[in-house]
Order: sequence, then C-alpha cells, then structure tokens
Amino acid sequence: MRWVAITLTTDSNGDDGRAVNVGMNNVISARGSETNESSAHHGLGSYLEAWHHDHWFWPYLRQNRWHLALIFCMGALTFVCAAGLMFTSGYLISRSARHPYNVLMVYVPIVLTRAFGLGRPTFSYLERILSHDWVLHVVSKLRVNLYKTLAKDASFLNEHEQTGSVLGVLADDLDHLENFYLRTIFPTIVAFIVWLLVAISMGVFSWQTCLLILCIFALVLLLAPRVSLQFADIHYHREKAARNAEYTKVAEEYLGLSDWVITHRSEQFVSTGGHEFDTIAKSARSRESFERWRDFCIQLAFAGATVVLMIASMLVLTTSTSLANYAAAVVLSIFPLIDCFIVVAQAVEEVPLYSESLAHLNGLSARVEADQLPALPQQPLDDEIESIDFDHVTFRYGPEETLLLDDFSLHITAGQKVALLGPSGEGKTTILQLLLGDLIPTSGEIRINGIPVRALQDARKHLFGYLNQDPFIFRASIGNNIRLGNAKATDEDVWNALKTVELDEMVRQLPDGLNTLVGEMGSTLSGGQRERLALARILVKDTPIVLLDEPTIGLDPITERHLMSTIFQANERRTLLWVTHHLQGLEHADWMVFLEHGHILMQGHPNELYRSNTRFRTLYRMDIADM
Repeated sequence: MRWVAITLTTDSNGDDGRAVNVGMNNVISARGSETNESSAHHGLGSYLEAWHHDHWFWPYLRQNRWHLALIFCMGALTFVCAAGLMFTSGYLISRSARHPYNVLMVYVPIVLTRAFGLGRPTFSYLERILSHDWVLHVVSKLRVNLYKTLAKDASFLNEHEQTGSVLGVLADDLDHLENFYLRTIFPTIVAFIVWLLVAISMGVFSWQTCLLILCIFALVLLLAPRVSLQFADIHYHREKAARNAEYTKVAEEYLGLSDWVITHRSEQFVSTGGHEFDTIAKSARSRESFERWRDFCIQLAFAGATVVLMIASMLVLTTSTSLANYAAAVVLSIFPLIDCFIVVAQAVEEVPLYSESLAHLNGLSARVEADQLPALPQQPLDDEIESIDFDHVTFRYGPEETLLLDDFSLHITAGQKVALLGPSGEGKTTILQLLLGDLIPTSGEIRINGIPVRALQDARKHLFGYLNQDPFIFRASIGNNIRLGNAKATDEDVWNALKTVELDEMVRQLPDGLNTLVGEMGSTLSGGQRERLALARILVKDTPIVLLDEPTIGLDPITERHLMSTIFQANERRTLLWVTHHLQGLEHADWMVFLEHGHILMQGHPNELYRSNTRFRTLYRMDIADM
C-alpha cells in the first residue's frame, strides 16, 4: 500500500475544487513517473543488475556461512528422507511380495523405512527452527542498520523524505525481505541441491536416464520460474499502476463527497475507481489462471519423468531377480520431489515485490549518504563557551539556487541572547542549521571558541539544546519525555526542570504524577504545555547553547508572553539564539539581527534600535505597542 499526501487549500472565494484538482494532478503525475520508473525494471537481467549493487540483503547471505550451510543441509535431508521413505517402501513391498523365507531378509528395509519416516519431520522441524532463527537475527540487524541510517541525518529526512515512505520502509519493506529469505532464497537453493543429488543417484543406474531426468527437471527449475517471473513482473506493475490510479481517484472524490450528495450523484460516486478495480481483478484472475496451468504443466513434467523411470527400470532393472526389487522403489522415489521443485516457480512470483523493497532501502540509504557532510577531524571542547562567530558566511542549497545568506558575519559572546528576525525564507532557520553543523556554508566559516563547528560534531549533543516550533512529544510518560534530554536525570532533576518551566503544580495534580502518559504527539497537553515540556527536556540536558526556532508560533499572545518570559528566565546563564517573526519578548534580548535578502539590514540592542531606527519602531508598534 502506498501513502497519498493531499494538500487542500481554501481561498477567500471558496475555490476548494481548483486546489484539489491541482493537488490531485500533481499526485497523478508523481504516480505516473513512479510507475514508469518501476516498469522500466522488467526482466531477470535488470533484477540481477539491481541486486548486484545491493548492500542491504545479499551481504547477509555471505555471513554465517556455516549456519546457512546447516539450514540448506537440513532442507535437503528433509526431501532425501522423503524420497528414501518412498524408495525403501517400494523395495519392501516388492521384496515382501516374493515371500521371503525369513523376516530378517526384509529387516533392513523395515528399519530404513522407520528411520526415513522419523527423519523427514525431524529434519523439516530443524530446518524451520534454524532458518527462522537466522532470518530473525538478520532482520533485527537490518532494522538496527536502518535506524542508524535514519539517525545519520534527521534533518535530511524531514526535508526530503515523506513520512509515509519512511514508515513504509519500517513497516513493510523489511518484512518483505524476511519473506524473501524464507519463501524464495532458501527453498530455491534446497531445490537445486536436491536436483544435484538426484542427478548423482540416477547416474548410478543409467547415465542415459540421468540425462533425460535432468532435462525434464530443467524445465521445472529453470524454464518454469523464468516464465513465471516474466508473467508476474508484467502483472505486478500493471496492478500497481491501476491501484495507484484507483487510490488517487477515490481520494479525490472523497474530498468532494458533500458535493456528490448535494447534487444527488451518489451512483456516480460509488462507481469511482470501478475501471481500475476491474483492471486489478482481471489481472488477478489472469495470474490465478496462469498459476493453475503452470502447476499443471509441472505435474505433467513429473508424470513424464515417472514414465521415463518406468521404462528405464523395465530395461535396466529386470535383468535379474535381485535388481527387480528396485524397480518400483526407483519410480516411487520421484514423487516427493514435486513438493521440493514446484515451490521454485511459485517463489519467484514475488521477486518484483521484494526487488521494489530492496530498491526503497538502497535508495533511502544512498540519498542519506549523498547528503552526508565531508568528514573533518574532531576536536574536544574542554573549555567553557566564550564566543560563537559567523565569519563571512555565504550559503545556498545548490549552484542554481538563490543565496540565502550573503557574507553574513556575527559575533556572539557567552551568555548573550540574540534574536534573529526577518521575513519568511530569509535564512533564519538556516543559520541555526549551519551552527548545528547540519549544513555546510558555501563559503566562510562558523566557529565556537575558534574551532569550526564541523570539528565539534562529536560534542554536539553536549553543546546544543534545540526547541523548535512544533516539538515532538512521544506517547510516553511525562518523566520519560523529559529524560530524552538526559537519560540519567533523577526524579529530583526532572521536578526541578518542571518547576523552572512552571509545570510542576500541574504534574503533581495528575493521578500518576511523572508516570502519567501523554497522548500521541502530546495530544493530551495544550500547545503551551507541550512547549514547556520540551523546554524542561532542554533544561535537564543542561547545554551551554540553546537554539529556539519560533517556539511560540500558534500560541495566544498571553501564553506567548508568559512562555517567552519563562524561556529567558530558565536560560539566564546560557547563550541563546532565537528565530522569530514576532517581536513578543524582544525586550529580553541583548542583541537583535534583522535579515533581508540574505544581508543584515539592521542589528543592535532592541531598545537602541527602537529609539534610532524608524523602520524597527514601526514594525514593533505594528506587532506589539510602544516599547
């Protein structure tokens, strides 16, 4: 299932429909390009080429080789025992039909029949245990690897990845790879091992028969899977395209559901996506029909192999009485191999799905790695923070992009409170990202105590506390949400932080106190309480530098003023950079910088600017009142 993101905007004239149509057209275009891209990967050769460059799935097959060898051995022994059971049973029946004068004459076949009968379920059980244990360990490593990949650059994911795509990788793609091991790779390798053992066994009786059996089984293990893959590949992408189109149409019509009801066109609404649904259903029926005929043809191939063995047995094993006992045994031994070989053609049908999951994982990791900053030798920062310097910093996201910052210079001393103002899109948040080290200046340098910030990334978590306009509150207890800033914080530390942000009384009144669970994304808290809880998280972290990215957006003026006052009081001894569009709380700032077109238009102490700068005074009066 794919995630569909739709943005609905309403202007003053109520033109919802145009906005929806534009949004949906964009979605359809995106779907079309995705479908075309996916459909370009038809054929076994393209899959092999894609897998050759994979670094998520195939590397693990090269690890724990002895464990894998044991799994394949158990799988092969399962079918060896099944074939042996039929072989000894056939021999026992044939030999017993000749009325041996003593039961000891058939004692060995009796014991072997019992041994093979016990061996088949035993080896099958061991193979399942070992394979699932191996796969679960590998998938756990894959999840850890994925989390490490995502953790490399959280800001990149926020800016370049859709939430649905990341959740799809976490929830679906790794599970698909788990099935890829269990349902495709392992059965296929076991089938080819058994094929080799069959060839060797048949060669003992007759090399001509061996060649015929090998050719027949080649149709089952090589031709049938190849045809199945080609057929499944075409229908997979056809159904995917139709399903995407169906989701798009249904989502669009659902947004206009009230209009359908008002205009009494419910029947037309119900029929939405009907054509695509019929296409999917027709394709599914076609696949089911193909699978029935394919399995029937494989069974015919085994019937042909049985006839070949019957003829060969008649020609080779009837020359003496002792050999004649093996005739039925050889023919019967082939029947258990149907279950071993038929699954190969069935397994490859899901290769397109698995390959798409691999492409998602490899594409995600490739994009994250490409966005990684050049490595720089890390330096310790043992001394207290004395200064932060932006030295002639210029930044743009790409060669063709507009300059966000142009020769920006700023000197900040320890404990100073600096407010960054300016219109939207002028690079205020970019300044914080540059200071954090998430972005690299196009030119210029950013230093803390004279050390480039890129050389301080190992100490980053000890340097910066960050509070943005929408802090994430996890569905956990209040105490655990605060301890995200410092896992070693004691209850006393947490209560002190809550007291500083003026939430302690509210928490004490809750039934479970610090252990009270908040809703998903802090839904049980108000906007101001979420901001204060996130601020308490920063306080227990106790970093010397605090970065604020519009923390009061969406709050009412009274709550905004109260929260800003709390923030400045709680961070009285810390260096603070504050990005804002509002001038509320500016009286607490030591320095203000106003950006426009990538340049510093004005800077200075707010009181001094209010007296000396007409534009600042006008802006302040429009936003607040007289200072």
